[in-house]
Amino acid sequence: MDLINCASCSPHSLPKLLSPSQWRNSTLRGKNSNNWSAKPSNTSFSKSVVGAVGGGAGAETVVVGKPKLRRFQVFEGCPAPLGATARDGGVNFAIYSRNAVSATLCLISASDLEEDRVTEQIFLDPLTNKTGDVWHVFLKGNFENMLYSYKFDGKFSPEEGHYYESSRMLLDPYAKAVISRGEFGILGPEGNFWPQMAGMIPSSDTEFFLLLEIDFEALENVFRVCNIILKGFGNNFDSLRFDWEGDLPLKYPQKDLIIYEMHVRGFTRHESSRTKFPGTYHGVMEKLDHLKMLELGINCIELMPCHEFNELEYFSYNSVLGDHRVNFWGYSTVNYFSPMIRYSSVGIHNSGHDAINEVKLLIREAHKRGIEVLMDVVFNHTAEGNENGPIFSFRGVDNSVYYMLAPKGQFYNYSGCGNTFNCNHPIVRQFILDCLRYWVTEMHVDGFRFDLASIMTRGSSLWDALNVYGNPMEGDSLTTGTPLSSPPLIDMISNDPILRGVKLIAEAWDAGGLYQVGSFPHWGLWSEWNGKYRDIVRQFIKGSNGFSGAFAECLCGSPNLYQVRAGKLLRFLEVQNSVVLCCLGKMGKIIGKDAEKGRRKPWNSINFVCAHDGFTLADLVTYNNKHNIANGEDNKDGENHNNSWNCGQEGEFASISVKKLRKRQMRNFFLCLMVSQGVPMIYMGDEYGHTKGGNNNTYCHDNYINYFRWDKKEESSSDFFRFCCLLSRFRRECESLGLNDFPTAQRLQWHGHTPGRPDWSGTSRFVAFTMMNRQITRIIPAYSSKDQEKVLTFGKNSLKVDAVKREIYVAFNTSHLPVTITLPERHGYKWDPLVDTSKPVPFDFLSNDLPERETAVKQYSQFTEANLYPMLSYSSIILLLCPADEKS
Repeated sequence: MDLINCASCSPHSLPKLLSPSQWRNSTLRGKNSNNWSAKPSNTSFSKSVVGAVGGGAGAETVVVGKPKLRRFQVFEGCPAPLGATARDGGVNFAIYSRNAVSATLCLISASDLEEDRVTEQIFLDPLTNKTGDVWHVFLKGNFENMLYSYKFDGKFSPEEGHYYESSRMLLDPYAKAVISRGEFGILGPEGNFWPQMAGMIPSSDTEFFLLLEIDFEALENVFRVCNIILKGFGNNFDSLRFDWEGDLPLKYPQKDLIIYEMHVRGFTRHESSRTKFPGTYHGVMEKLDHLKMLELGINCIELMPCHEFNELEYFSYNSVLGDHRVNFWGYSTVNYFSPMIRYSSVGIHNSGHDAINEVKLLIREAHKRGIEVLMDVVFNHTAEGNENGPIFSFRGVDNSVYYMLAPKGQFYNYSGCGNTFNCNHPIVRQFILDCLRYWVTEMHVDGFRFDLASIMTRGSSLWDALNVYGNPMEGDSLTTGTPLSSPPLIDMISNDPILRGVKLIAEAWDAGGLYQVGSFPHWGLWSEWNGKYRDIVRQFIKGSNGFSGAFAECLCGSPNLYQVRAGKLLRFLEVQNSVVLCCLGKMGKIIGKDAEKGRRKPWNSINFVCAHDGFTLADLVTYNNKHNIANGEDNKDGENHNNSWNCGQEGEFASISVKKLRKRQMRNFFLCLMVSQGVPMIYMGDEYGHTKGGNNNTYCHDNYINYFRWDKKEESSSDFFRFCCLLSRFRRECESLGLNDFPTAQRLQWHGHTPGRPDWSGTSRFVAFTMMNRQITRIIPAYSSKDQEKVLTFGKNSLKVDAVKREIYVAFNTSHLPVTITLPERHGYKWDPLVDTSKPVPFDFLSNDLPERETAVKQYSQFTEANLYPMLSYSSIILLLCPADEKS
């Protein structure tokens, strides 16, 4: 018989321990529930004979009101924080919707979700469950295996920007995990591409112990001290207790980063990975040693979108390959707080709690190996598309707030994907800030790369000073989408006390024509994907005329973009202690080293030659034209201007001489990336020469085209992969290749075929420079012998040099003709070859452990002793300065 409170029973007659079923059906309140509401909601009663009072013949029958069975106790709740929050033995639900006239919280069991059914609905009273524009409710009960969503009612008037449908279940934008399908690429029930989705309800750690009336915090401390592992209390206790094992942010200086752009599924999905859980966060964790310092030298991974997205968004049969097109890259977000559940080895098990912990595990293990983790985030649009797209969250919650709309409700399309996120609206920018903070504080990510970040600088719908700053300013009305010099969102992120300490990288353009490379609002913190670096380096390395000066700027960290005012195409050349500025090859004025002080640094430039969109490094030297037939769009998609060169023959089937030249060009590109000031970024697979068959837009392929080939990597381990590993190590060891400031004439000198005479003409295809390996300081003696340092006489200055790497000489000959160059003379020193991309493996990099190294160096001694060096066409070199009497 169930025990209930009634007038004839003493309140002290109830036992201290209730079963969960008894507690759920009673009106017992948790001891801290007064923080959330004053009273539970009313419950209907029916008359029932429950029990007897007294004993024997004089017993009286007691008739009391028995409540109808309810799963949850319902209270008013609190408007903050937004989302579902476990607290005080229950869960508080809060969601923003300004234009809805009614709201219903839907609680859904896992089995009902598959059938598109609502398990229980909680209607929210606008008088008691709404504060301002936030709807809220607090529930107590057993939430095990329960999910949630919302229904909103209001106008369905697209021309006014409203899409309310009272029957539609909607995701909470603040849901921490989205549950629908559990396996990547598998259709939902009855072949549904968009099966019903629902949010994870956070577990209440205190729920069980409130039943015992035990002080949970005291108990938790006892268990921590005793190191007792709690078992047997179900998922509600253990799931939130992820052990970070003392994990702390690595906080590398950005100048020291080597970034690796990675796709989680693509990295280990191929069978050659031999991972236990291929294509998952766990699979990536198993292969982290490939990236760390001991092998490739990566200390930062940039994960392509790992927020929840629907890979079946445009699921269709691909007759070319005989498989199906999917959204493989993930640039079409469903929810920004939830990790991509189907990248988890556990899928939807435990309602998403385990998937969240798997992401945390990956990040923790990456940090243990000295690798930071950046998230590629897509705050420029969502998967809801335009007016013809699905309605599953933002559009149904408050369309006119979350999206940029024209006066008649049309969707602005600065993203090229159907809609544009209304980033600078006060509600939306706070949402973005909350999301970024969550990933930093809860998930321990180290920073973010913002896709199409220029959209985040555009004015919001209904822009004016009042709805942005809170006070009207005359004459401050702007058209929707107008670029802002001080966008409120970027301002908030840049000055946020939590986010100021993480890496912030902008893809500084959008599909609406806004291009801000070099001019993205930065507050001294933001870096940029340097698309100009990519384009210029590609042009120069393949041998195009007119790019030598621009190429030199790229080697210096693009000071024309990040040191002086953007818009002036300047070339930095050395003339003693000043910098000569040339505009389009014409001499300009001389400015001192302190000019334009206070602007950005070389590390604000994220240098890359290849990325996920575009040719891979191997395809860049194999194809002149894109080959995107496999995408099913008649080769109309993808970039047409790739600045690529096939080295004489189109495609993989080519002569031996062409293939050798391609290998050489790949080494030239990688060497350029590693000796440039700024932050180098490598695309996954380029380290072994991954090919996509000339397809430069592989967004839709969940197959070998996008999979990292571990078997090919092993084949390349003694070839190009070895070269990449050694060169990345060289960069880390060479202090002058990761400067915090732009190099000046005290450290850097440009050369041509002869020392000190660079050729910046329109036909020049040769660029060379020497770089000192410590900040140069003037000192008095011309020569001093010390154990750890040397002093070299160079021109009028005596220069202090790092004894490990001393000075390096780097040269690029991108002409089709060979050339013998004259090297700078250094009294008492000689130039020893380290890298020559024209040499066969393993002599392309003369590492110290190479058995034939001494012989290889001697072969060039007749040239280097005369301060000469022969360079083949399309080759690059690195020479090291060594004492003349030192054995090579």
